Amino acid sequence: MELEYLGTSQIVLGVLSRFWPVWLAMAVLFGLSFAFKKRLGLYGQIFDTGVGIAGILILSFWLFTAIFSAAVAPFDPLAQVTMMKDALPGAIEAKSGLAYLFGGDKLARDVFSRMVYGSQIVLIIAPAATGLALMVGATLGLPSGYYGGRIDSILSFLANLVLAFPVLLLFYLLVTPGIRETPVPQWLVGIFFMFPIIFFLTLFYTRFKDRSDRHYLLIGLTILIGGWIYAGLVFDADPLGIVRINPNRLNIFVAIVLGSWPGVFRIVRGLAMDIKTRDYVAAAQTRGESPWYIMLWEILPNARGPLIVDGCLRVGYITIALGTLGYFGLGVPPESPDWGTAIKDASRMLRSHIHPALPPTIALMSFVLGLNLLADALREQSMKD
Repeated sequence: MELEYLGTSQIVLGVLSRFWPVWLAMAVLFGLSFAFKKRLGLYGQIFDTGVGIAGILILSFWLFTAIFSAAVAPFDPLAQVTMMKDALPGAIEAKSGLAYLFGGDKLARDVFSRMVYGSQIVLIIAPAATGLALMVGATLGLPSGYYGGRIDSILSFLANLVLAFPVLLLFYLLVTPGIRETPVPQWLVGIFFMFPIIFFLTLFYTRFKDRSDRHYLLIGLTILIGGWIYAGLVFDADPLGIVRINPNRLNIFVAIVLGSWPGVFRIVRGLAMDIKTRDYVAAAQTRGESPWYIMLWEILPNARGPLIVDGCLRVGYITIALGTLGYFGLGVPPESPDWGTAIKDASRMLRSHIHPALPPTIALMSFVLGLNLLADALREQSMKD
């Protein structure tokens, strides 16, 4: 039985129509953003530059694609239809009457649906790993830059020790099966996920220690929610079964955090060494504020500009790292629709079929481009401030 195909214009219209929830959500987002941009602080200022608008346009597209994946994708990303193996773009699947808009791959799966669902993996792991790396780097970088001396020497040595390893080699070592069978990843998980709990406990204690009503409430919520998440991620002991993550993805997550926090540490350390000489820090010291209050409520807020820019760029670096790991077949399951795995699977057939490789490649490239554009816009605004 021969396959029927859509024309080029029909494929384009089909792709555009599949993204209708994304277009609607983007229209609402941009409408509200332009209407209230004067009240939105730094986010609103981004809309004053074309580069910032382009960055948010690209990133919001992939964000809403990840959110509405089930509505956008016409097929299950893992479903195989034998007759659609290596089908060209626009091939119509006889049973459903729907088209494989970007064709089929070597395992007869819909390339378009896999690209759409692949955005979920990138937008979950990369920002979350970046956030945790920022928290670890800031928690260690602040005392290193503020106190100096022996504390600075010890923490800097630890950071330089990690930086001495090539990042991709470090990722490779931590996600290979031999390492996964040892307790090393579990130890790292336990250590890294303690940092958010310690960070927020210290943050709330230093700010509200003289206001018992807020102090006990925030400390209690931090211990309750933090302990719940910690038990689920580290010990797989969430009684509700909500906080769970695939062990392979958790290993990738921890490997990325381990490779990323020293870079954040060095940035925060340098900013702390500079900002601690400012007049408002001296005023806080004169008032008798504790060192951790000064670090978290005086130094860190004034270092947010460079950290936000670095965070955007770091999400891009991590996205590329995820794609690289997927390309080498490490960490994620082989059937995963993540973009790196899709590129790896398609690269073996490039001479005969190029269409399965293009969508995930363009998706990965555009997402990183959006992050770089947003980082440029944020850097421009931070320089004005």
